[in-house]
Amino acid sequence: MDGGADTGGLSGQSPEPVLVFGEVHTRLLPHSQALSARDAADLLRWGAGEQTRVSERPNLYVRSPDVLTGVDCHLPTASGAKVRAVGTVTTRATLTEGRLLQVGTFCAVTAEGPHQRRRWGHYLARPGIVEPYGTLPGRDVADGHLNDARRPGDLDLGAIADRRLVRMVRARALDQQPPFKSRVTRLRWVALPDVQGPSLTSFTLAEDGLRTAELGLPTGITADAAAALCHDLALHDWLLTTLIRMVERSRLGSIDGRDALAALRPAVDHLMHLWMPSARVDRVLRPLWEVLEREPGFTRQWLNLVQRIRDQMALQTAAHLR
Repeated sequence: MDGGADTGGLSGQSPEPVLVFGEVHTRLLPHSQALSARDAADLLRWGAGEQTRVSERPNLYVRSPDVLTGVDCHLPTASGAKVRAVGTVTTRATLTEGRLLQVGTFCAVTAEGPHQRRRWGHYLARPGIVEPYGTLPGRDVADGHLNDARRPGDLDLGAIADRRLVRMVRARALDQQPPFKSRVTRLRWVALPDVQGPSLTSFTLAEDGLRTAELGLPTGITADAAAALCHDLALHDWLLTTLIRMVERSRLGSIDGRDALAALRPAVDHLMHLWMPSARVDRVLRPLWEVLEREPGFTRQWLNLVQRIRDQMALQTAAHLR
């Protein structure tokens, strides 16, 4: 990154962020075997000397070091207004139980900034924060990001995440033979201030594996905590979506039970033990999962599908014993 002119406009410390937005891509690791903790840590280590975080409770969870990308571009806006901003965005990858790979990029944007670019040292001292030129039209930028109203040259966090994901998968010794077929899902999210407490304003399913979510965050909740919540939401949405498709493809209840169970064997072996919503979510944000449990009812639908599979297994076992 090159140096920029140190400017006036705002003196002292820059304002705190008032908008956080990002995108998370979730997919099955393209490898025939689940990775051990050591191999997972090697996979997510971006470079030599960098340390990954490994957690084994309540399940195996590995997180990469954060990588910063310098940006100097326009932010997406629903109105088409040009809002130039400068700073750094954060990218991180996670691997759950050596199977489910996620890469997400996010940033926090301040309410206002100087009308000219500062020196890069200023932005590097505030990792993951982007400052606009002048006043930020927060609602306009949030809608522009959610609705994918980007013009050429606008900040594209999904593209940054995807480049990291592709580079990581291609650079490692993965055999490109996953145990079953699945799709990549993308969660595009925004978080705005909400003085009344944490809220989930919307969660929608769109075409081509795209989901969108809008959060309300109380004072004191960090961008990192919001990103962790969205990684967790994206993970469990991928699990539920994938299990629904596997049950549909198996034609459970329409064909011979043995054939249906053979098609569902990968779900039993690789997916059904992974459902642990909010296990690594900030305590203040956990109530947002209660919203999803009421409607559309994530866990209720998951448990219903799991019970159908187990009932079919019990019927086939009883028939075999007879």
